[in-house]
Amino acid sequence: MKYQGNPSFSHSQRDKVGVLVTNLGTPDAPKKAELRRYLKEFLSDPRVVEVPRLIWWMILNFVILNIRPSRSAKAYSGVWTERGSPLLFHTEDQANAIREKLVSEYGDHIVVEFAMRYGSPSINSVVDKMQQQGVRKLLVLPLYPQYCASTTASTFDAVAQHFMKKRWMPELRFITHYHDNDGYIEAVSEKIREHWKVNGKANKLVFSYHGIPKRYLLKGDPYHCECHKTSRLIAENLGLNKNEYFTSFQSRFGREEWLTPYTDESLKSFPAQGVKSVQVVCPGFSADCLETIEEIGEENRDYFLEAGGERYEYIDALNADAQHIEALHHILVDNLSGWLSVPEDTTQRSVLSKAMGAG
Repeated sequence: MKYQGNPSFSHSQRDKVGVLVTNLGTPDAPKKAELRRYLKEFLSDPRVVEVPRLIWWMILNFVILNIRPSRSAKAYSGVWTERGSPLLFHTEDQANAIREKLVSEYGDHIVVEFAMRYGSPSINSVVDKMQQQGVRKLLVLPLYPQYCASTTASTFDAVAQHFMKKRWMPELRFITHYHDNDGYIEAVSEKIREHWKVNGKANKLVFSYHGIPKRYLLKGDPYHCECHKTSRLIAENLGLNKNEYFTSFQSRFGREEWLTPYTDESLKSFPAQGVKSVQVVCPGFSADCLETIEEIGEENRDYFLEAGGERYEYIDALNADAQHIEALHHILVDNLSGWLSVPEDTTQRSVLSKAMGAG
């Protein structure tokens, strides 16, 4: 095996601390060819689809990749913007805001970048770039509040596989979840409160999370439990009773049973139960994307209204909201403990600023 080094490496290079923010990924364009390439990478990951490899290879290459890219391209076209995919530019905005806060606090020896687990910018390319800048300590933050093997662990796999090929790997820390972090819970709660101030409350607040096959839960994946804990903590923060909120799971794929209750089927059944108005929030999505904008914002809205519902509202994801960035900043600072120190001149400026403020 040939272990790769850094061609621009210098022993006199200044060591830096790196923060890598990651999200799931997106195609490069809302077109069939780009969707086929993206879906092949995504659905080939054994963490995502736990089916015997040979059987799944045949299903993926002879069925799914001949049907789904065209459908997905049409859906992506509906959410594409001048800046490209919403998930891409929201994640970029989050990383930029985090970088601004950390650099202002700790100086320019901290490097903050973002990457996608599937698609571009890839984890391999971004980590290479960071190491070329002298990153010798690396903290990875996958933007999945609730741990799941299909998302969080898959990201760890990608990072680990990258360093398996390297001559020199950095000290590594990895944040696996933050589903019950106080700052995150407050950020989602405040997003809902702000929506209520403008629109008032609905009959029911629906927490919708991305689904996974039920057998993953039965094999020990904590995702289901962490989703319910997140819902409960937010509901408690908002002062809601059990009849005022509901937790469900969206985006199922294939014929096997996934986590229930299903969001779409629940919304179709609500009007007959007297629930005529709903507000839907997706706390498991750190940034708006196809699944929130098109599936929740449009498709499920139609299901509810066609079933007799009268009022349906989707509450945007946290994206790069200031309170979200503050929560992520605190999570990162906690996990960077021992790696960073505030530059002396920054400390002096801070003390002086406080003294002038006190005067």
